[in-house]
Amino acid sequence: MSARFTKTFTAGPEHIDVMGHVNNAVWVQWIQDMATAHWDAVARAEDRARFVWLVVRHEIDYRGNIAEGESAVGETFIPGEPKGAKFDRRVDFRNDAGKVIVSANTTWAMLDAETLRPQRVRAEIAAPFFEDTE
Repeated sequence: MSARFTKTFTAGPEHIDVMGHVNNAVWVQWIQDMATAHWDAVARAEDRARFVWLVVRHEIDYRGNIAEGESAVGETFIPGEPKGAKFDRRVDFRNDAGKVIVSANTTWAMLDAETLRPQRVRAEIAAPFFEDTE
């Protein structure tokens, strides 16, 4: 089972669009911020130094939104095993009532930080992202 990671985001005036709520591009940035924060918090130091990540796909469902001054709690987890250089990630944002308002499935590719060539996500790199089931 995948370990879960959470982070809270509060909408500032710079996040609001003409509709009076958080702009879709901001949600994409927050999705990326979640992934980066999770990697920084969980990955081994040697892996953080050696690898970088590139988004290959975002699939996002918008079911609600928040206005300026409101907060959303993002929760991310890894829904399955890596496939070669690719690692999928799920991100859900909930409003104050606990309703999922934005949900995303993203696919990331792991690259060597120096060569920028794709690298297979080995078991020891993925392991910190999964809870100990023993």
